[in-house]
Amino acid sequence: MTAAAVALPRVVSRTRVTDFFFFATFFCVTFEKVHWSIAGTVGIADVLTILFLVAFALQSRGPSPRTTGILVAFFVAFMLVYFLGFYNLQTKQALDQYEKGMVKFALHFVFLACAVTYLARRGQRFYWRTMGWFAAGLLANAVYGVLQLLAARAGHNLDSIVLSPLTGGASSINIYGSVNGASVYRPNALTGDPNHLGIMLDVPLLALTPVYLRLERGNRLRWPLGLTLGFLLLVLIATLSRSGALGLLVGLLILAIPYRRFVWSRALLVPLAAVALVLAYVVDTRRHFFSVVLASRVQTGGSSTSAHFAVYNFIPHVLHSNPLLGLGLNTFSVYYEFVTGKTNWGPHSYWVALIVETGLVGALLFVVFLRYVFLRLRAARTLGRALDRAGDPLGARVRPLAWGMTAALAGTMAANFFYLTMQFYYFYGFVALALALPVVFARRRA
Repeated sequence: MTAAAVALPRVVSRTRVTDFFFFATFFCVTFEKVHWSIAGTVGIADVLTILFLVAFALQSRGPSPRTTGILVAFFVAFMLVYFLGFYNLQTKQALDQYEKGMVKFALHFVFLACAVTYLARRGQRFYWRTMGWFAAGLLANAVYGVLQLLAARAGHNLDSIVLSPLTGGASSINIYGSVNGASVYRPNALTGDPNHLGIMLDVPLLALTPVYLRLERGNRLRWPLGLTLGFLLLVLIATLSRSGALGLLVGLLILAIPYRRFVWSRALLVPLAAVALVLAYVVDTRRHFFSVVLASRVQTGGSSTSAHFAVYNFIPHVLHSNPLLGLGLNTFSVYYEFVTGKTNWGPHSYWVALIVETGLVGALLFVVFLRYVFLRLRAARTLGRALDRAGDPLGARVRPLAWGMTAALAGTMAANFFYLTMQFYYFYGFVALALALPVVFARRRA
């Protein structure tokens, strides 16, 4: 037996291990509550990411796409800006928060670069499997949210039964308030907040809806995907997240341009009618309860709404004192503790955090990075159009997914004007799939 024949099983075994940790990471990127208090807070996504990176590093080397090189350049630029922001720190508490933020960012961005490289090397079928695991993780999160809501209505805390024995921590469903003594529950599932869950659900809803609409009649995925999207929409509505609703609306407005001919199609109207029937039944059982809840969520003068807009008042103060580099990465809560009265309070806006913590230079750099992602999605749409013209059936998958991801990215950006999710793992996983899309499927055109 030759040395090559002996080495082959080892290579296959390493690949399987790497695949497992890669899929597991994408499946668990939204499981914020699954974490442990070890050297701070270590989440399951952190553990799986590190295991994937180790397995990836031990694999045999292969070609890396040009996209990876550009990501490395962005990573160096971000780290340089954040390192320079170190000199604006003023307290030990700020230094502690800064160190945590640097570790998280480095881990997220290294994962992003390695994920794009791995997807490019493994090919089209592997890409679709990764997309499936990412969507399955969000679906699992949504299912847990429904079970959490049903358990709360029955007087039980599902988190204390399922999660506390695993993590040793305490968590529960969000209680928005009460109506005539009946609690108003907002499921947060395995995320830390119902708004997190709502905004995260925007990604599969917007990214996969165009793919669903372009599926051929009789395709075996048509009904399962339609039911999944309808279910995810119901869960998003159950979160009562205005930020999630804003992100979904912005994304749908973008999709309405290329997919306006599907507005009155059976493929779209049937799932929406099913969702409407479920909502009508639920609301009809407790009309007064839901009318009060809905009225409270659409009002614009409440304390919650004021808090979302008030954080924008912090920007002029920071631009006056530290305009270029801000106050330091992940230090918002430290400097505004005297305003909020809380020791770990972040701004209800990713864009406020970006400017306050990294200044105009950091904000501009991140905008340039997002522009690059949009340009790569435009390249994916162009690729899909070329495949369509060539009569390649793959064009009916690539182009809709590229449009869906464009809408999902724009929707997430809009939702983050009033909430904070673009610094989480799921966003980097989504960006990895977006950047890898034109790279993986460009081979088909060739």
